[in-house]
Amino acid sequence: MADEAKVQFDNKREMDAAAFSQAAYVLGQARQKVDDTEMGERALKYNQLLWSIIQADVAEKDNALPEELKANLMSLSIFVDKQTSKGLTNPNEELYDSLTNINLNIAEGLMEGA
Repeated sequence: MADEAKVQFDNKREMDAAAFSQAAYVLGQARQKVDDTEMGERALKYNQLLWSIIQADVAEKDNALPEELKANLMSLSIFVDKQTSKGLTNPNEELYDSLTNINLNIAEGLMEGA
């Protein structure tokens, strides 16, 4: 395991963009097999973990992001939480598309600023 290649990032924005891209990929895989409840659950929980980290980061007192951006990220994270709950009980392609698109848009925005 020590021989595994590690991905190097030039900055935090690039690393965050990769995390959102990875979550979008996992959700996309689950969308393709929407009847595979185990895969869907893993994808939704992975995405929820990412967004929980975002919530915690945004809530930190020393977070230097502008207040409006922090509020927008918190609102998105609440939406993601609600969609995740729906998806765990009733997964469907539209739900996966919605979450995937959010993640890809965030990743794209992060890369534009990197």
